[in-house]
Amino acid sequence: MLIGEAEIAARVDALAREVAAALPADLMVVVILKGSFVFAADLIRALVRAGLAPTVDFMTLASYGEGTESAGHVRFARDLTEPVAGRRVLLVDDIFESGRTLAFARETLASRGALEVRSCVLLEKPAKRAVALAPDHVGFTIADRFVVGYGLDLAHAYRGLPYIGVVVER
Repeated sequence: MLIGEAEIAARVDALAREVAAALPADLMVVVILKGSFVFAADLIRALVRAGLAPTVDFMTLASYGEGTESAGHVRFARDLTEPVAGRRVLLVDDIFESGRTLAFARETLASRGALEVRSCVLLEKPAKRAVALAPDHVGFTIADRFVVGYGLDLAHAYRGLPYIGVVVER
């Protein structure tokens, strides 16, 4: 185990307070699926406790497939159903490694007329960054290790773990 359930819960509440202080009440949360669904659900409930009433939409972007290394390109598998033009948007993603996924999502939403696009990620791996972009709100900064749990997977397994663990090869 790398990050326990209680530590995650406390940090998600703190992130929600940060976001509520930075963004107005009229907020659209855009969740990047699949890995961030657990984090996003907890964050959205925490945003409500912090006094916001965000709308929510989803997009699916992928760069991993079945392996543990990014393929190096972002694939758009599912688009939003709601327009972002004129909206302040919070992009929610599970992990910021190379930054390509978040950069692609930001550029897409900005090109569609979003007033402001901010980002909130559960995990950040600074050693893997490949773009000149930093997330606005970060849950935890971790070393370059492959992690699972709390929505993160290895070939579709381990998403349901209530904590974040490190994959150990035997």
